Amino acid sequence: MASERMADGRDGERPEGRSGDRPEGRSGDRPEGRSGDRPESRPGDRQEALPRPLDSIDRDILHILHTDGRASIRAVAERVHVSRANAYARINRLIDDGVIRGFGARINHERAGQGASAYITLKIVQNTWRTVREHLRTLPGASHIALVSGDFDVLLLVHTPDNRALRELVLTRLQSIPEVLSTRTLLVFEEDDLDPDS
Repeated sequence: MASERMADGRDGERPEGRSGDRPEGRSGDRPEGRSGDRPESRPGDRQEALPRPLDSIDRDILHILHTDGRASIRAVAERVHVSRANAYARINRLIDDGVIRGFGARINHERAGQGASAYITLKIVQNTWRTVREHLRTLPGASHIALVSGDFDVLLLVHTPDNRALRELVLTRLQSIPEVLSTRTLLVFEEDDLDPDS
């Protein structure tokens, strides 16, 4: 498939939520959120306010949560040497500013039944990025979408159960998008998430 169509609260709780969640303002120890994406958190949808500058404590908090998204407020506060209330307020601010987009798990896609992975490059009609992006967000197994410069316009990472499902996704779903001019599929033979501590 190398070339296709041309052309401070309780201790022990954890930060919870999915990408786009915001805290409810509860008096708990965790930033817990409502379901659903915040439209303003999607780059390109509308003009975003500039985020407040981060200090060294903010960066340490980000590193801790990137390494272990289930770290408790208490553990974070102890590691960065601030109070739980301060750590809670900082994490909420990072969420509100869109610096933290959500909390999730790093998944072994093969063990999760997604045995075929591929990077797919797309050439698209000029000025149709937002329309194409909305189509790509609905694709099953799509895990990363980027508008890029160079010989193609969009880079898409997908995980599917097998090569047949991957072929169906490319030939039926992707190539039926009117704004997509051509695609190229790069099969992933092996992948590894980098450890934030390495």
